[in-house]
Amino acid sequence: MKPQMEVTVAGIRLRNPVLAASGTFGYGIEFEEIVSLDRIGGFVTKGLSREPMAGNAAPRIIETAAGMMNAIGLQNVGVKAFIEKKLPQLRKYSCAVIANVFGYEIEDYLAVIEALNAAEGMAAYELNASCPNTKHGGQVFGTDAGLLGELVTRAKAVSKRPLFVKLSPNVTSISEMARAAEQAGADALSLVNTFVALSIDIKTRRPRIANITGGLSGPAIRPIAVRMVWEAAKAVKIPIIGLGGITTPEDAVEFMLAGATAVQVGTASYADPRAVEHIATGLERWCARNHVERVSDLTGKLDTSPQPAQG
Repeated sequence: MKPQMEVTVAGIRLRNPVLAASGTFGYGIEFEEIVSLDRIGGFVTKGLSREPMAGNAAPRIIETAAGMMNAIGLQNVGVKAFIEKKLPQLRKYSCAVIANVFGYEIEDYLAVIEALNAAEGMAAYELNASCPNTKHGGQVFGTDAGLLGELVTRAKAVSKRPLFVKLSPNVTSISEMARAAEQAGADALSLVNTFVALSIDIKTRRPRIANITGGLSGPAIRPIAVRMVWEAAKAVKIPIIGLGGITTPEDAVEFMLAGATAVQVGTASYADPRAVEHIATGLERWCARNHVERVSDLTGKLDTSPQPAQG
């Protein structure tokens, strides 16, 4: 029997639970000749800002032992150019298009959302909460429950689409941040974003990335990301989209068992541009082999009962 792969996140029906993560899939159109966009659940655009941004100086991306580090600097064309030049080309596809939104003041986020509200062709917005709030001394929105709550409350008030909040993992308690976002009106959570990291060239004694620090992603972070999804899922009732080092269908299953309704594939697309499609089709085959009739039945089914003693 062919498994049922459709899932629903905040009222949005996805043909399958596998999406491409923001920052690793461009604006979607860059992949249309490589990936069959109608075979994936959807994708999240590059982060969109009020004005175009050139990003950080190079080097801004390096390979690590089990993944990569990046400090791209949220380079993007700006919300106006996205609406006028990118979005029209995406309307021919049936997968969900989710616009990632960021800013350095709450007003920046609101301006981007209000501009997107007037455009057609998007299913939801994803707030990048890992940006520093320049009005509060650079405190990252997603690392302070009060700031996060204020951002989500105000963003939700102007949003005409479901609002996902992408949480930072660089916190003491992901459960606290998940609850803060939910209480402020988030319709779903995406977690986790990258971990702040530092890599040093021991010959030059200089950072390997021009920005000094960067975001660590890839398989190295997956077990931590799975743990954080599990903790967040116990703390909130809204859906969770899990991400962090997914490279195989089995990785996606792991996140879903921990409590995710859907997943995002990011760094894997650098090694294999068709990774998100391969994982989506591979997940369907995995469900068929393992007699899972509905992929949604996997969500939250982690068995934490005591294991029998080994003899």
